[in-house]
Amino acid sequence: MTVSILRAPGIYAADRLPIDRLKNGLPALSTAEDVFTNHIHADDLAAACVAALHLGKADRVYNVVDDSDLRMGDYFDKVADAFSLARPPRISRAEAAKILSPMQLSFMRESRRIANGRLKKELKLRLAYPTVDEGIRAALQGSHEC
Repeated sequence: MTVSILRAPGIYAADRLPIDRLKNGLPALSTAEDVFTNHIHADDLAAACVAALHLGKADRVYNVVDDSDLRMGDYFDKVADAFSLARPPRISRAEAAKILSPMQLSFMRESRRIANGRLKKELKLRLAYPTVDEGIRAALQGSHEC
């Protein structure tokens, strides 16, 4: 039996953008304390699942992430700018611990830059949304593809 593991942090799509978070004015970490995040559009994740079924190697882990290299606050800023919303206020980690839920804080504790080379090379996946910019743009345009 061939088993491939797909690791997919930060799944987004038109209906999975942090619009409500931005409308509610929830803060992001200050630039000095911000963390790197990784993203993948839901459609690209689905394509990766299909590719893994056909091309996945036994006992392999595939990082299913796009080519974006963003800090979390920068991601929120991109979405806010695209949808003409206020950017989130930036606060320190100590301030965030006082006002954000443990779940929200958990996403702000780890900073990783995950590579997707194996995804592209072994699964031969060409991302429809190679960065969050393309995914946000498609969502903004109301594309049925996003």
